[in-house]
Amino acid sequence: MTEKHGNLSIDSDNLFPIIKKWLYSDHDIFYRELISNGCDAITKLKKLDMMGEYSLPADYKGKIQVLVNPDEKTIKIIDNGLGMTADEVEEYISRIAFSGATDFIEKYKDKSNDDQIIGHFGLGFYSAFMVADEVTIDTLSYKEGSTPVHWSCDGGTEYNMEDGDMDDVGTEITLYLNDDCLEFANEYRAREVIEKYCSFMPTEIYLAKENAPEEYETIDKADKRDTDTVIEEIHEDAKYEEKENDKGEKEQVEVSPAKDQLKIVKRPVPLNDTTPLWIKSPNECTDEEYKEFYRKVFLDYKEPLFWIHLNMDYPFNLKGILYFPKINTEYDSIEGTIKLYNNQVFIADNIKEVIPEFLMLLKGVIDCPDLPLNVSRSALQNDGFVKKISEYITKKVADKLIGMCKTDKEAYEKYWDDISPFIKFGCLKDEKFCDKINDYILFKDINDKYQTLPELLAPVAEDEKSDAESADASDDTKKADNTDANASDENKEPEKNTVYYVTDVVQQGQYIKLFKEQGMNAVILDHNIDTSFITQLEQRNDHYKFMRIDADLTESLKDESGADLTEATTTLSEVFKKALNNDKLTVKVENLKNADVASVLTLSEQGRRMQDMMKMYAAGGMGGMDPSMFAADQTLTLNANNELVKYILDNKDSEHVPMFAEQLYDLAMLSNQPLSVDQMTKFVKRSNDIMLLLTK
Repeated sequence: MTEKHGNLSIDSDNLFPIIKKWLYSDHDIFYRELISNGCDAITKLKKLDMMGEYSLPADYKGKIQVLVNPDEKTIKIIDNGLGMTADEVEEYISRIAFSGATDFIEKYKDKSNDDQIIGHFGLGFYSAFMVADEVTIDTLSYKEGSTPVHWSCDGGTEYNMEDGDMDDVGTEITLYLNDDCLEFANEYRAREVIEKYCSFMPTEIYLAKENAPEEYETIDKADKRDTDTVIEEIHEDAKYEEKENDKGEKEQVEVSPAKDQLKIVKRPVPLNDTTPLWIKSPNECTDEEYKEFYRKVFLDYKEPLFWIHLNMDYPFNLKGILYFPKINTEYDSIEGTIKLYNNQVFIADNIKEVIPEFLMLLKGVIDCPDLPLNVSRSALQNDGFVKKISEYITKKVADKLIGMCKTDKEAYEKYWDDISPFIKFGCLKDEKFCDKINDYILFKDINDKYQTLPELLAPVAEDEKSDAESADASDDTKKADNTDANASDENKEPEKNTVYYVTDVVQQGQYIKLFKEQGMNAVILDHNIDTSFITQLEQRNDHYKFMRIDADLTESLKDESGADLTEATTTLSEVFKKALNNDKLTVKVENLKNADVASVLTLSEQGRRMQDMMKMYAAGGMGGMDPSMFAADQTLTLNANNELVKYILDNKDSEHVPMFAEQLYDLAMLSNQPLSVDQMTKFVKRSNDIMLLLTK
């Protein structure tokens, strides 16, 4: 009997425009909602069977069928789950939908999953009206004596419900698409959407074009299944060829054995993997399975460096796999993808509330059934629970990296160049992550060795210890004399150890050579992110500082001859400032241990960092300031042990000295940074002029 229902209390003209505009952001999401509802119905039926409240047939296999019909402009989604009675249709479909638009929004907007609305027929079902002018439901409940139900609605304020003609337990939903959404009845478009949202749902999903002619395939008879529909039995006799044996005699040789095959109706292939790798225990998964899953999900055929398998049951349920891909050299061009699932139902990519920003550089999947989703499943509630999940993920990543550094440092070093931008970005974005990983950040030195900060600072600490022991062995009277001085020193900032670094191993080759000659070390920091990174490390650690290798000349490079260089400094300072027409240049004269080095140019560390920062702002479109306004202070150090410097000092009035002075300055500059176009043009011409002097 048909029943017509109308005159419902609805505060707006129509509920469905609200659903279309507010409930979901993407129209294609109706596939996810309807298929997910079908999966829930099948899961519940299986649970009833396990509890003894219902008996499933021995050959029962839960499945979702999606039938598209572009000619009829329809989509059918069929499940063999628990179905619904007329009362349940009234409760889960009609009452929820037609409770009044205002009440609907107030009741469900910004609510957590305590309402248990996701996974029930109701709001998810009504996503169908985003694409359909009319929707029908045919359903038969598992309950004994149930009558099949037929429900229909055209998106207005009325719906019809009557007895149906369904014979099997389950539910069939038919969507009569509107003209704007006919694409979803296309088999290839439907496959694309279903694979996007439903690739890992726990029930097998099959897609077919309705009323399409049957397709066939041929299999070996031994591979036949009970469910196969046999069309024809095929026997192929063995095939022979005449061949010459080792004795030169011809004989018949079997080249293809006899075959018994069957022509069957083509077996349907599910679109989804019902047991994705992340739901398994880590000790059940092989390396090859992890790699294959990575290739399949992210279509990236470059092997990941390594991965972290997340598996947590308390205080919340969370599973997943995070992959560390081979990362590009420029951190701002890295593109990662973290796919978020809820009970194997795809929610979205890279939801920032759950995934820390720096982890979005990775690729991976995270499945958390406890996530407090709003009614559309497409966004998260902003609460402390979500923050705890984010912190847990960050902690697991830090634990993995620390564990590798401690137990397999060789592998950690091998991966470091690829993962270092990610780790440094993480340190800049997350203070807790930075504090945890601080002592496990690797630095590659000028000898191609990888060391942590504690390892780099260990030799310095040993030197300080030796100095302290020497001081302890000195006279007690000396200690007494220094009592007042020590008291005043207590108010001074602690002495900071210096970590020297290189930004360009080629450009700064001269300085590297000087360091190596004196047994000194420096680390290589040649990435865009490094300037910001070391500045942050210095702010968070008060016992060391970073200084570029060409920021100053250390005492270790100088020859402590005791010679007075005051007069030489005055003379050469005047010569070079005049030749270079630069009164602001600071000129020093030192006795350097390496007599082959004539001149060294150093730039103040803070000045250079400020200049680099301004360049980054300018490159990022945040102009307005001229980077040259923050030019680093330059110091030209001349080596009093070098023959050319001695010549200039002894022949300061020679007509060639200005040219030599300019050349020494440019040579020093070349070891520090590239020359400008005009500077290089003058340098090349001057070099030719100097060589010409040798011909005269």
